[in-house]
Amino acid sequence: MAETTLFILGATGDLTSRLLLPALEQLLTLEPDRGVRLVGVGRRDVGDDAWRTRVREAFGDDASDAATALAEQTTFLQADISSPDGLRSIFDAADGTPVLYFAVPPAIAQESCVAMTGVDVPDGTILALEKPFGTDQASAREFNETLAQLVPENQVFRVDHFLGQSILLDVIGVRFANRVFEPVWSAEHIESVLIRYDETLGLEGRAGYYDKAGAFVDMLQSHLLELMSVVAMDSPASLGERDLRDATAAALRATRVYGGDPVASSRRARYTAGDVDGHHMPSYADEEGVDPLRNTETLAEATFEVCTGRWAGVPFTLRSGKAIEPAVKEIALTFRPVRHLPEQFHGDIAPNVLRFAFGPDTMTLELNVHDGAHPFDLNTTHLTADLGQGSIHAYAEVLSGILDGDATLAVRGDTAEQCWRVVDPILDAWKSNRVPLDEYPAGSIGPESWPTP
Repeated sequence: MAETTLFILGATGDLTSRLLLPALEQLLTLEPDRGVRLVGVGRRDVGDDAWRTRVREAFGDDASDAATALAEQTTFLQADISSPDGLRSIFDAADGTPVLYFAVPPAIAQESCVAMTGVDVPDGTILALEKPFGTDQASAREFNETLAQLVPENQVFRVDHFLGQSILLDVIGVRFANRVFEPVWSAEHIESVLIRYDETLGLEGRAGYYDKAGAFVDMLQSHLLELMSVVAMDSPASLGERDLRDATAAALRATRVYGGDPVASSRRARYTAGDVDGHHMPSYADEEGVDPLRNTETLAEATFEVCTGRWAGVPFTLRSGKAIEPAVKEIALTFRPVRHLPEQFHGDIAPNVLRFAFGPDTMTLELNVHDGAHPFDLNTTHLTADLGQGSIHAYAEVLSGILDGDATLAVRGDTAEQCWRVVDPILDAWKSNRVPLDEYPAGSIGPESWPTP
């Protein structure tokens, strides 16, 4: 493979040690011949030896030979990424294709890209940026205009690691490769869709970011909307970068707040003190680094509609929360009842539901079948398929695409803007306090007044 220099900007931060470096180690274990050179970049001079120690620790004791060799050869570059001179020093240090991964807060990444407009950017340069991409549709558009001055769109990787989740490939495969599902994937047969990502975790030291974002921006505005676009898209001609991203972008362009009512179609809440997984958790408002007056939500739920001939009228509900028990992470499609059920049938008759669960990946189909006790008794049974752990972790999948210059799993510029357009009415309603901030005990399923998801 061709030589690439991966520059991690913000190399001493948590994102680098917790996610990027372990993903790089896994990638090199799977692809030991990959030609990549690693350079850590930071404002403070860490030094090569200290940086190599950080890399080895992040790689772990069982690192592959290829990862160990990379760790021994990596170097650290002191540079101010918000200045043209600092950026020039980065490009001067590149061998082969420069890949700049901005493992820094979004505001700093945007400041750096603005500074880069005064620098000669080498041909082929790849820019990888973490979410959020702007703070609303207008700011996302402005940022996209800056990036367009630097490199072509297919060299901008707006990272959403949820797009590297193997469950998405499971959904695509099950839907398009099976005659039993492909013809019924529409409003004619599907009554509702729920995409849910509830966690037992609390803040985990992320108050500096999370208290300004909240569950809605942190999870629904990007991750879950992207998952929804894959579920709702029409069949692409291929799974190539352009066809797949065209299909998901078209689904997002058709997405609106359900019923056009952001108040009726959204809920928010935050946790109070409680016990989660056997451990006591304080109220969110009492967590270190939290400003209670921000009214930041830790549980968000919103319902949308994809206004196309395939999906018009079907509610797509997205939900994510922290300190929730049990932690349910799934995509669930509930089918409409059969048009006619003969009178003689009785028993536990429920709608058919197709569920895709995250990590370990499983697919479960809930069916009504004869339970054996009486000729016309029915009972719901669950047919479950184990889809495995996925061959590669989400960040490693994303990193592989970045290093290969394959933007299939990256968020395209127009999509980033559309995600903000979709949610801006709800954010406006919340900012004006037209939607109450409910409460729920940590370790519960959510507020008692909310319908069971």
